[in-house]
Amino acid sequence: MSLKVIICGAGEVGYNLAGYLATEGNDVTVIDQSKELIKRVSESLDVAGIIGHASQPDILENAGIEDCDIIIAVTQVDEINMVACQVAHSLFNVPTKIARIRSQSYLQPIWSQMFARNHLPIDVVISPELEIAKSITRDLEIPGAMEVIPLSDDKVRLVGVRIENDTPLINTPLRQLTSLFPDLDITIVGIKRGDSVIIPHSEDQMLPGDEAYFVIPSVQCKRAMAAFGHEEPETRRAVICGGGNIGLILAKELEKEHPEINIKIVESNLTRAQSISAELENSIVLGGNILETDILFEAGVEKSEVIITLTNDDETNILAALLGKKCGSQRAIALVNKSNYNTLMGPLGIDVVINPKAITVSQVLSYVRRGRIHSVHSIQENFGELIEADALDTSNIVGKPLKEIDLPKNTRFGAIIRNDQIIVPGPQTIIEGGDRVILFAAKEAVAKVERLFSVRLEYF
Repeated sequence: MSLKVIICGAGEVGYNLAGYLATEGNDVTVIDQSKELIKRVSESLDVAGIIGHASQPDILENAGIEDCDIIIAVTQVDEINMVACQVAHSLFNVPTKIARIRSQSYLQPIWSQMFARNHLPIDVVISPELEIAKSITRDLEIPGAMEVIPLSDDKVRLVGVRIENDTPLINTPLRQLTSLFPDLDITIVGIKRGDSVIIPHSEDQMLPGDEAYFVIPSVQCKRAMAAFGHEEPETRRAVICGGGNIGLILAKELEKEHPEINIKIVESNLTRAQSISAELENSIVLGGNILETDILFEAGVEKSEVIITLTNDDETNILAALLGKKCGSQRAIALVNKSNYNTLMGPLGIDVVINPKAITVSQVLSYVRRGRIHSVHSIQENFGELIEADALDTSNIVGKPLKEIDLPKNTRFGAIIRNDQIIVPGPQTIIEGGDRVILFAAKEAVAKVERLFSVRLEYF
């Protein structure tokens, strides 16, 4: 059963959401004021495009909102996103309304009732800045990881690592991992090699330059990273470049969750530097140009475990990250919006790339999926998705060994959680009703995976 979806905003997030949802057979219409963006969407994707103001009732009506299942408002303006959801609810009774809200002022706990159904009815509020801050915090907890995604209430994590020439596990068949590390419940679910997606089998090997993704119980993360040659010290000193919304939210998050970390923030706008300094308890804020070594040394970058670059300019973030490592920082994390830079980051020496677009898309898709899909996480652009789903007694995957399941090509089970027990899946493993299942699927296999978790027709 396909969904009728209206997406307000044809920027990078809206464009990618439209692509994902259209590929899966949904009826998608995109609204934007920009003729150029609508032309791009209409010509490159199997979606309808409408030029106009996304919050105006007549524009929404032209988009077919009368029988719309979901409206997703991701324009650049919070207020337009909120009004679009209000109009969709009040005039057209749209069942599900999702909005991206960037301004933290709207998201303060004191105003928690603002988005209630009888006020400003938004079912799902996405805050990219907050999600980015959480993502970076997780990366700091697992030094050496490119990406860390918590699953099943953080019982299990997906961890991405870059394979280097000195990685101990290179040229080792994956089937040997069990004998080499019998105390690790690890499953390699995907390998990115250049532009190729590899769903690994027992005889496959990891090669230098690969990016490997594995599923592991959270309590075993540090031991797993050691197996990959990563035994970096815990983060005690961090330099944050850029004191915008993301930098401020991250600093607050670290002060709350990791008070042991000494934080220095460098912000070029002196007025902004003074403003955020007043909002922070222990972090030190310096005014200056992040591309000047003097200010980085003043922030103590040479003694830091990590430099985190979070300005609103990709190129500045990349250069500042590289400069920070040259000055002595052990690791570099950079916020980069342009996906065409991704292949350059590893060779350049940037350890972690944060992509706001991918984070936002993952958040939205988690609420759009059909069946019993609990969460969806997009892994890089066009690489694949990590899917966390509940197995119903009536779904097609229950009651038979994994080897007998008609699993779509380019998918791999990562873990099964049953009554708080973590099971490493093997060919003979049988999924039971109520299990939480974690699996990786290449982009083209996602729709088929969803159907696996749907209710059998005979159930009705």
